Amino acid sequence: MKSNGWMIGELAERFGLATHVLRHWEDRGLLSPERDGAGRRRYTEADAYRVAVVLASKAAGMGLDQIRALVDGGATGRHDVLERRLAEIDESIAALERSRAMARHALECRSHDISTCPGFRANVADIVAGTRRGMAFGAHERGPARAGAGA
Repeated sequence: MKSNGWMIGELAERFGLATHVLRHWEDRGLLSPERDGAGRRRYTEADAYRVAVVLASKAAGMGLDQIRALVDGGATGRHDVLERRLAEIDESIAALERSRAMARHALECRSHDISTCPGFRANVADIVAGTRRGMAFGAHERGPARAGAGA
């Protein structure tokens, strides 16, 4: 690192970002660069690590408010934010597992039209009956094509 830090354009280029992104993150409380005598931003190594944390967190699906809870030591409700994020992740994982089970069932099913498959129908009968709106595929799963004549 240069002894006097990076200017905004230098840091932005280092991470492949536009300078307005760093300014926006500063406005959102994610960065607080030092200023030189002329008021220009000077980013330190600590700021570079913050940028890396923001980028890694965004790649992991977090929003800026969630990321601020990670990097702001004084943030109130930090645990609540992170617990909500973990709950969102758990919901996403469950949805992906349902999707995998449904695709696997369709792949192994003898019925080319999955809506005619008895095994699949068992999984969505309560949706048809109007007692449930979401998909819980796998909860009633009877197995792949080997489960029955049409399955």
